[in-house]
Amino acid sequence: MNAADFPFSPGNGEIANKSDEAWNMLHSCLENCTECPLSEGRTKVVPGEGDRKSPVMFIGEAPGADEDIQGRPFVGRAGQLLTQILESGGIRRDEAYITNVVKCRPPQNRVPTVQEMMSCGKYLESQIALINPRIIVCLGNTPLKWLMKTTEGISSVRGKWLTWRGIDFFPMFHPSYLLRNDSRKVGSPKHLTWQDVQELRKRWKAAAEASRSTSEGATE
Repeated sequence: MNAADFPFSPGNGEIANKSDEAWNMLHSCLENCTECPLSEGRTKVVPGEGDRKSPVMFIGEAPGADEDIQGRPFVGRAGQLLTQILESGGIRRDEAYITNVVKCRPPQNRVPTVQEMMSCGKYLESQIALINPRIIVCLGNTPLKWLMKTTEGISSVRGKWLTWRGIDFFPMFHPSYLLRNDSRKVGSPKHLTWQDVQELRKRWKAAAEASRSTSEGATE
């Protein structure tokens, strides 16, 4: 990887002064993107939202109908459930940055094609480079398989700490899957997700403390 792989990310020495400029450029490029057929049917591009200095980044699959209308990620039923899941672990939604692999809604909420994910790849890569998270939480099969280049499904790796380019990588069920599997019995997807968010909270607190220490050290 080199600087050319992250076209909207500033160099290491310019991050503090150029971050806002880079984000504005990234969003402008997204608003005007016509690189794949998804652009033809979108209402709004859904770049992502949240704390751009957060140590934790959530990556889902793609916007749905509500997200397409509002231009915000995870605002429909699945998004409301995600907020509840985070709160059950003592985590506020606005403490994280939340985005998707692709930034426009696929028709009928189908899984994005490889072409569509490749077209959006540079935008996701740039977001990751700008945020520089300590933890990436992938929600569901699509971000898991796209980022990790694996054939394993989410059920076999959820709740396990992996590593992606030196970043802690934590797969969890997508909230939409939990909406289709409503049982709260021991061993059910919802019960496993409750366990996962408790595990995530522990690592998140450590990451937040490390980020704070790094920030304080930089200002001394």
